[in-house]
Formats: sequence, structure tokens, C-alpha cells
Amino acid sequence: MPLDRYDRLILDALQKDGALTNAQLSERVNLSASQCSRRRAALEAEGVIEGYRARLNAGKLGLGIRVVVRVNLRTHAKTADMDFSAWIERQPEIQAAFSVSGDADYVLHVRARDLESFSNFLHERLLLRPDIAQVRSDFVLKTLKDSDALDLSGLGG
Repeated sequence: MPLDRYDRLILDALQKDGALTNAQLSERVNLSASQCSRRRAALEAEGVIEGYRARLNAGKLGLGIRVVVRVNLRTHAKTADMDFSAWIERQPEIQAAFSVSGDADYVLHVRARDLESFSNFLHERLLLRPDIAQVRSDFVLKTLKDSDALDLSGLGG
């Protein structure tokens, strides 16, 4: 879907505040509320906007531990990948998971209440899987940047 300047302005504004009404959006991008509504609906219909959500503060909710976990599987068979991917989907502590190149097969972003709850996840679930060859965990000491916002400046239009 080709995006023009107004589409990019709408997307940028909604990335910052997905709860904006079309009237508020119109003030930010200098279009009428009806034009903003039509453009927003088109962006949603095309799947450019996948949805809206509240951003929760994990620390204030008692999820103070953040861990980057690198995993290697024993085999790289397609069934092993599919089984591990399905298992990942069922783990509520895993916020994000990536199949990667380099020294690990997967990188997992995990949130936990405390060291004990992470240890339980690691020892009672992850390491019990027979397909796991190696796991390396890096605890986040300080978050320098944590953003889901996309850089829209390089998009054409």
C-alpha cells in the first residue's frame, strides 16, 4: 500500500497514542476528521494498523525481571522447529521470540516476577524439553530503550 505524507503523519500520531479520536487526530495532522477516519479505516483494512493496545508497566505490575534467553536445539529438523515454536506460544512469560542467525537458534525475551519465578520457568519447563541442547540467559540490568514505534521517515510518498 503506497503511503503519502498524511498517512505517515496519521501512523506516527497513532504510534504515540493509539487512543486518539479522529477529531484529535485531525488536529495533529491538519486533515478533517472525516478524512482521518477514512484514511485510518483504509490503513486498518490493509493491515498496516494491526490493532490498538494499552502499554502496561511491567515493573509496577510486579514483573521486575527481564531476561534475554538464547536457545540452541539438538536438531534442526522442521518438526523440532515446529514443536518448539508451538511450545513458545503457550508460555506466558515469553514476550517475544525470534529464530535467528548466529550462535543461537532462538532468542527469547522473558518477563518474570523475580529470580525464583524465572528459575522455575527455566528449570521446570524450558530445560526439561528433550530438544534443548544449550540455553544461555542474560539478565537485563538497565533498559536503555524500549519502543515498539517504527521509523516512518524513510517511507516513500
